[in-house]
Amino acid sequence: KKEKRVVFMGNSITEGWIRTHPDFFKSNGYISRGISGQTSYQFLLRFREDVINLSPALVVINAGTNDVAENTNVYNQTFGNIVSMVELAKANKIKVILTSVLPAAAFKWRMEIKDAPQKIQALNARIEAYAKANKIPFVNYYKVMVVDENQALNPQYTKDGVHPTSE
Repeated sequence: KKEKRVVFMGNSITEGWIRTHPDFFKSNGYISRGISGQTSYQFLLRFREDVINLSPALVVINAGTNDVAENTNVYNQTFGNIVSMVELAKANKIKVILTSVLPAAAFKWRMEIKDAPQKIQALNARIEAYAKANKIPFVNYYKVMVVDENQALNPQYTKDGVHPTSE
């Protein structure tokens, strides 16, 4: 309880981060709560168990990739789920950092989704505006990892167009 823990809430991108850099998490007292394939709706369902009950000083929320891919349902409630997680964190005196959704031109497991780049850009704009309006730090991964011509994740940093490599 006295540790100044940080929880990283996310999906396979977060899960992959601890797998490729476990020492980064261990040496900094970071806790990964990334579960592959999950959407913001599922994050919200497990937020009490995976964040609040751990009493961290801070939570980093990275949500949206699997929502845009429509892994669990039609894409429409992601932003509201993120706001709900922020409100739960604040009500429990947990500081929040919000992050952008990483770029993706398409999802190999959901090739029928044709407007992923547009949805990701719109969601990122909403998250960034909300963060600014509520004085919440915002980390823009998108801006430094996107290839402009097709709004894809820079191929230097991915093998599948969605998940970053350790580079």
